[in-house]
Amino acid sequence: MENVARPAWTGTSPGAVSLEQLAHFEGPPDEFLDHLLAGQCAMAGAERGAILRINADGVAQPLAIHPRCTESSTPMVWLAIAAEAAKKLNASDAGTLIVPLRDTDSDDRSEPGCPQPGSSLRHVLTIPIRSTSTVRGAAAFVIAADSSAELQTRRERLELSMQLLSLYEMRLTLEARDDDLRHMKVALEVVAAVNEHDRFLSTAMTLCNEVASRWHGQRVGLGFRQGRYVVLRALSHTERFDRRTQLVQDLEATMEESFDQDVEVVYPADPAARYVYRAAAEFSARHGPVSVCSIPIRHTGAGRSSARPVAESCAVLTIDRPLDDPLDAAQVRTLRLAIDLCTARLVDLYERDRWFGARAARTIRRGLAALVGPTHTWAKVLSLLGFAAALFLTLVKGQYRAEGSFVIEPSTRQIVPAPFDGYLEDVHVKIGDSVRAGETVLATFETAELRLQLASARAEASAETKRAALARRRGEEAEAQIAEAQAARIQAQIDLLDYKIAQAEIRSATSGVVISGDLERQLGAPFKTGDLLFEVTPLDDLRAEIAIPEDQIPDIRLAQTGRLASASLPGDLLPFTVEHINPVAEVAEGRNVFKVRVRLGESRPWLRPGMAGTAKIDVDRRSYLWIWTRPFVNWVRMQLWW
Repeated sequence: MENVARPAWTGTSPGAVSLEQLAHFEGPPDEFLDHLLAGQCAMAGAERGAILRINADGVAQPLAIHPRCTESSTPMVWLAIAAEAAKKLNASDAGTLIVPLRDTDSDDRSEPGCPQPGSSLRHVLTIPIRSTSTVRGAAAFVIAADSSAELQTRRERLELSMQLLSLYEMRLTLEARDDDLRHMKVALEVVAAVNEHDRFLSTAMTLCNEVASRWHGQRVGLGFRQGRYVVLRALSHTERFDRRTQLVQDLEATMEESFDQDVEVVYPADPAARYVYRAAAEFSARHGPVSVCSIPIRHTGAGRSSARPVAESCAVLTIDRPLDDPLDAAQVRTLRLAIDLCTARLVDLYERDRWFGARAARTIRRGLAALVGPTHTWAKVLSLLGFAAALFLTLVKGQYRAEGSFVIEPSTRQIVPAPFDGYLEDVHVKIGDSVRAGETVLATFETAELRLQLASARAEASAETKRAALARRRGEEAEAQIAEAQAARIQAQIDLLDYKIAQAEIRSATSGVVISGDLERQLGAPFKTGDLLFEVTPLDDLRAEIAIPEDQIPDIRLAQTGRLASASLPGDLLPFTVEHINPVAEVAEGRNVFKVRVRLGESRPWLRPGMAGTAKIDVDRRSYLWIWTRPFVNWVRMQLWW
């Protein structure tokens, strides 16, 4: 019994109506179901009948019962059996279900107004009512039959007669479609009349006059939103009106009442209405009595911008008719359809015919609403980030630096040449060794031949000295002077030989590091006077030479500062100052560069001549946009130059 609701119909059973008459029945559905059950029970000899609807929860709800029972009747056992059978039909694709009705189940025989069963065997037949492949209801009948053949015959009659329900539903559908077509025709006729005009005032007046004519309205007004209020723009059969009159003010108040609630306000209102109709009631009392209907006009572009188009109220149309002839639901539906079809053109003309300042203000307001509104969040965030980036790149200035590769080189170099023509005897230093001025022996030349020449010269000098003394004793003064001159010449040779022997041990005149002179494989090789042996440079006086590309050289000036980073220790930046710019370009790695010599502001113990890396010269402060786009802009200028 839990799957069936208590029947609530009262009264007597309907009069007998033949099945032929039911095929053309045009009454309401409740009356049709009562007559259909009565005719089926009479045709099939059924004691009782019911039509059940199966809701979404699978519970069977009776829509009609024959014969009708009083409100005080208790739920019937056969109806509970039919509800259980309908539930089974809903869960499966089975056909008609037949359940025997036992005498112990007949506790409804004493119900007032209900016929008593005979002595034959009674059954409950449950016939499914299908919609395509879905069971949406069932028809149940109590039949007393003496044999299975008689029961089968009655079952077939009932199944065939259920087609009348489908026929009635089809006829209702066709009638509803005819009504819709009639409503559409009226609405399209209104739209056709409205579309003949291309100015807002004439279009609005035509709409009001058409509504008043077709819906028999005494007054039809059209108002548009202006700020927080609704202002009357057109009134049927009235070209000019004064907004200060009581009629216009009350009509605008009625429109604002519908606009604020965004619902259709109808007066007199249904007792179950959940909207406020005070302004409509006051309008009816002051200017009637009349019935009033206010319909808000909604347009997609009327409100704020949103991610999904939302129709919002932008105007209201109000119609009043005699109090005893209000608009019914079908008329209101047709009027709503006509208004919806006219809304787009009406709003477009209203916006177009406004003066320039109002149109500009509305465009700006929509733009600001789209900008600061809660929609399109990611697009706005990205736009703000892009705008902030553009401002940063344009207004914020950064340090512009000219960049180039550098090589460390010494400020001075000590050249150590061969002191005389001779043979290299020994080498005491290698490249990279530190030397001290006048102390460290770099290399040694052979002196054996020089020493032999020195001994020979000394013997000759002694002989000439003795020859001069002998000549002077003899009184040969001229011969003595000649001998003394020869002795002096030989002494000069002796001094030269002593000097060369002393220079055989080669020393550097400055302290520093040997940067060239790998002579270990040239021991015993002959050298001539002035041949390069070694190069020594001091480590406390180094400089760098930067190769600046020619497109950046115009920005370089003397005394500019910067920093360089060597490839060996890129984290240790060394400051420098520009002291010389070579005016002649050189080719390096396939491009023109200018050599810029800089003086290091600091020195490092690890710094050595020949180290390379990258140097950046601080030019001035410029915008980041100019700094980052400068190479591309220069390339474009070169490509477009002609």
